[in-house]
Amino acid sequence: MQEPVRTPWQENLLLDPLIYADLKWDFVLVCENSSYDSQEEEKRRLYMSELEQKRFKIKKSKDGNKIYYGVRAPPDIFRKYVRLLKNPDQGYASLGEENVSETSRIRIVHFILHKTSIRSGETLNDLINNGVFETAFPLHSLEETTGKQLKEKWARWRDVIYKQPVPQIREYFGEKVALYFAWLGWYTLMLFPAALVGLAVFFYGFVHFNSSKITQEICTANTTVMCPLCDQKCPYWPLSDTCTYAKVTHLFDNEGTVFFAMFMAVWATIFLELWKRQRARDVSWWNLYSWDEDEEELALELINNPDCKIQTHQHSYLRTTLVLLGVAAMIAVLIGIAQALVIYRVVATVLFMGSSWNFLSDHANTASVMTGAVLHYLTIVIMTKVNRIVSTYLCNLEKPRTFTERENSFTTKVFTFQFVTHFSSLFYVAFFLGRINGYPGSYMRIAGEWRLEECHPSGCITDLFIQMCIIMVLKQTLSNCMEFLSPLLKYKFRKLQDKRSRVYSEQGSSDHVEAWRKNYRLGEVHIFSLFDEFLEMVIQYSFTTIFVAAFPLAPLLAFINNVLEIRLDAIKMTRLQRRLVPRKANDIGIWLQVLEAVGVLAVITNGLVIAITSDFIPRLIYRYAYGPCAQGQEDIDCLTGYINQSLSTFRTQDFDKRTKVSEHTMFPNATECRYRDYRNSDYSFSVQFWHIFAARLAFVIVFEHVAVCIKFIAAWFVPDVPQSVKNDSLDKKHKDLLDQLGMIERSTEV
Repeated sequence: MQEPVRTPWQENLLLDPLIYADLKWDFVLVCENSSYDSQEEEKRRLYMSELEQKRFKIKKSKDGNKIYYGVRAPPDIFRKYVRLLKNPDQGYASLGEENVSETSRIRIVHFILHKTSIRSGETLNDLINNGVFETAFPLHSLEETTGKQLKEKWARWRDVIYKQPVPQIREYFGEKVALYFAWLGWYTLMLFPAALVGLAVFFYGFVHFNSSKITQEICTANTTVMCPLCDQKCPYWPLSDTCTYAKVTHLFDNEGTVFFAMFMAVWATIFLELWKRQRARDVSWWNLYSWDEDEEELALELINNPDCKIQTHQHSYLRTTLVLLGVAAMIAVLIGIAQALVIYRVVATVLFMGSSWNFLSDHANTASVMTGAVLHYLTIVIMTKVNRIVSTYLCNLEKPRTFTERENSFTTKVFTFQFVTHFSSLFYVAFFLGRINGYPGSYMRIAGEWRLEECHPSGCITDLFIQMCIIMVLKQTLSNCMEFLSPLLKYKFRKLQDKRSRVYSEQGSSDHVEAWRKNYRLGEVHIFSLFDEFLEMVIQYSFTTIFVAAFPLAPLLAFINNVLEIRLDAIKMTRLQRRLVPRKANDIGIWLQVLEAVGVLAVITNGLVIAITSDFIPRLIYRYAYGPCAQGQEDIDCLTGYINQSLSTFRTQDFDKRTKVSEHTMFPNATECRYRDYRNSDYSFSVQFWHIFAARLAFVIVFEHVAVCIKFIAAWFVPDVPQSVKNDSLDKKHKDLLDQLGMIERSTEV
């Protein structure tokens, strides 16, 4: 049969099912079926004409109200790629035509498709945004290939405990996705010892659940009258009411907390150093140790258009200043939202205290903290979308040159905004809650009306624990459910809709149309789809390390989540989503710098949590300076009397006029009440307060310096690159130089 002339003006020939029936198509473009003389159809013909001039083979198929364009690149494109970059895919186990791997083929075609423009200057992205095309995607493999093997042996819940096939993931999805799963697998593996240590600290507190002297004193303090927790109709209450909370607090605020915080500082360093070594091994095996992204991009530009103009590096101080101002303004907005949550908890506490429901009024402080945490989670969900929009705008303002530069800029901004969104409220709870609210009779008030909230009666670290627990559980549980159920339900809905609306024709039954239709039904992906997975895990890593002193079970929850996350992502990528465009990479990019920054911040915050938020330092000072052991009594627990010493006395006659004590109280004739602070009878700070303050400051300095020194020693002790990788690279360079030298000598002899 004579080869038809492939021009858009003879596109009826492209509808012949016998033309190119046996070809494997690189990409599929989808659009709505529109009239022949429409503007959209005219632009589609122009775009297809441009592809034909580059000698692409095109197959057009109609399926109901959809039109599919299958495109296949000519072989000379891949020959140029191999020659320009000197056989870049030699590290692959199997290569296709022209010595190019399947992932490189998809990547090259994707680059050319998106660089091809019509006369108006519109590229494929512009045409998709303007509704000319609906989408464009590479195809999942349906034959007995690596893709099918991954689907059958990796993307299954029953394989959750087995090792990941990283080489096969690289063969099918490319190096960037393979490095993500390699990093996630390594992170999950390293979480296991951290989870065991955190569990041991938790069980240590559980063993001493009832034997702690401090807990015993709180539970028997039936006659210790505490000051009201709000201004209006709140009663005096006995300290023993917090008995249960005191026992729970001891589970995570005990003698093992300091050790665990130091352990996690070292763990974070060792995790990153060992990951660098594993990454070096992987990219060395893949022959990407010395890969140059700029060289690859320039080669693709020249293959697409030899007369292209190179996009040079640019820098504008004006644009940089505007970006910095935009980032600062966004951070200010996010901090303002965190302060709004503080105001909510203040107002909610007052309202809950006045509730007619006794259970709610009795636990008003806890209820306000828990509802505040839920509200915090909702703001995280909403602001995540806003943060992405703002980051995209600021990133476009910078005009990055390459995709990697754009991705790094976008990553930095989104992570910064997300970090502030997630952690601003936690930083307030950890370091400001209950420390700037004053004391009975002289409370700090919002708008002169509502007094600032206080720490939970059992200690400030309880509030931080509740916040961490709710946010981590909600975030991981709901996020994973949405991450899995959303594409699954969309896929089921599209499949059902397709069965109801599709008109079966003779052409519609062909194999390639059915394959295109199956891929079209899958969930849509975009260039930052993998970024979303990284962001989710790095935020989780931040929760696992930054406030781990207040929540030692965080590594355990993260470990359980990640074991499921690996298979969830595998199922999603292979069964529920269209195929990601493979991208070449030899590291995880700027995420490594982000993880290192989080590790340093974790050392600082955990030191501050132990020194300021927990009662570790006050207990230590009492034990060795004010307690019975410091007075020479050796036959008594050293913390006996600590609770009484940590409470100051307030004369009820000194309440201001805004304080109205409830008439329904166990202590109607109380002349004094107690509150958590270290003050004298005139309400000035006592000597013990300044003693504890100095000890806290000294502890932070010592803890952080010791932890940072240990981090540096661990980083020095564990080399980033194994010696075997360096030796292999050295041998390869030696062999290449010998080959070059031999060629020179042979040419000289001739």
